[in-house]
Amino acid sequence: MSIDSTGHQYGQITATLFDFSGTLFRLEENSDWDEHFVDHAGEPMDVHAQAELMRRMTAPVGLTVDMDEAGLHAWNNRDRDPKLHRQAYLDVLAKSGVPDHARAEALYSLLIDPARWVPYPDAGEVLKSLSEKGIRTAVLSNIAFDIRPAFVARGWDIWVDEFVLSFEIGAVKPEVEIFEYALSQLDVDAERALMVGDSEIADGAARELGCAFVLVDPLPTAERPRALLDAVAKFGLL
Repeated sequence: MSIDSTGHQYGQITATLFDFSGTLFRLEENSDWDEHFVDHAGEPMDVHAQAELMRRMTAPVGLTVDMDEAGLHAWNNRDRDPKLHRQAYLDVLAKSGVPDHARAEALYSLLIDPARWVPYPDAGEVLKSLSEKGIRTAVLSNIAFDIRPAFVARGWDIWVDEFVLSFEIGAVKPEVEIFEYALSQLDVDAERALMVGDSEIADGAARELGCAFVLVDPLPTAERPRALLDAVAKFGLL
């Protein structure tokens, strides 16, 4: 028997579900971004302002700025519809110190470019190890753009059995429907599935169906070398 982070016991795990942002990959700025990090006065943002802007662009749940009714609708449905996703994040950027529309558009284009996302150091290793052990795996993400190219570019797509993306199926975490869909695609009972994610609210909702759950911290990639390996090792999957 294995025990998850809540103390619940589970039998043999035969499938894993991984969140994308903050779990397998992380959006991290680099020198290419500097020209876009400019405040209302046209001055470069300091590191704290940049970090807060990145947090607002990648926060899995909750509001990050005040919004009117239309903005709130776009934010709440951003991961179901690419058009609403764009609307919501341009609103966030405008209210987070990026008033210039062209710069906001440029930053948004970086957000939705799979090539810009950085994998955690152990992401490839954990996917490969699970695949070699016959553990079926799905990447389950609240997202409004196709993340498959990030895996294809590294040859990792061969280790992922299913990509379950909210904008493609019309359900978002923490709604149980998205987990049910993933489990059906993997053809596995919830009690034999492990969800790994960085959000207690969004990803942890898999427990409502009976899945095991392990929480990882969405730290910068350089500061989290093996959290994914440790997570699956708790269930004897390594």
